[in-house]
Amino acid sequence: MQVILMERVAKLGQMGDVVTVKQGYARNFLLPLGKAMRASTANIAHFETLKSQLEARNLESKGEAEKLADKLNGQQFVVIRTASDAGSLYGSVTIRDAAEAATADGFSVDRKQVALTAPIKELGLHAVIVRLHPEVEATIEINVARSAEEAVLQAAGKSIAELAAEAEAEAEFEIAELFDDIGAAASEDDDLVAAPADEEAPVEAAAEQAASEEET
Repeated sequence: MQVILMERVAKLGQMGDVVTVKQGYARNFLLPLGKAMRASTANIAHFETLKSQLEARNLESKGEAEKLADKLNGQQFVVIRTASDAGSLYGSVTIRDAAEAATADGFSVDRKQVALTAPIKELGLHAVIVRLHPEVEATIEINVARSAEEAVLQAAGKSIAELAAEAEAEAEFEIAELFDDIGAAASEDDDLVAAPADEEAPVEAAAEQAASEEET
């Protein structure tokens, strides 16, 4: 099917281009969203009458998108999820989750603007493209963590493997300290038990000396 593009469409063409696309793509995406019209003689003529108006509107919306992109680009948004020790999520982070996280932080992002090829299923930092305009994109970072504290550590550059290793080392240190405390307590008990026997030795020696003097 031939269509005339009403705006720039990535990997397809610029505004005003007449291109050939699959019928399903045109009927399910391009036509209902107003991104294109059927390339009939009447529609092409109609586009020419609207071209200057469309171009002016496109420049205006592009300028607004660029301003938002300047603020949005490089921003990091936290999404809290439960996950295994290996970092696999019990569920996933979707386009909707990414859009809601950005909106919750004061940015107007629609889920239709978020470009995510597949749901996020691992903890960590994930770069996500936000298409603010056919010609303007911003890159944000989704920080998927099990807690706000873990998100802070990930933002500082700690990986899930590093966090797990630190937690394991801390647990081993606590266990070692516990055994040291138990060993010290046992040693003190042994000293308390041995003390009375040592105290009896001088008494026995004095008794033996007195008995010897009586015999003489």
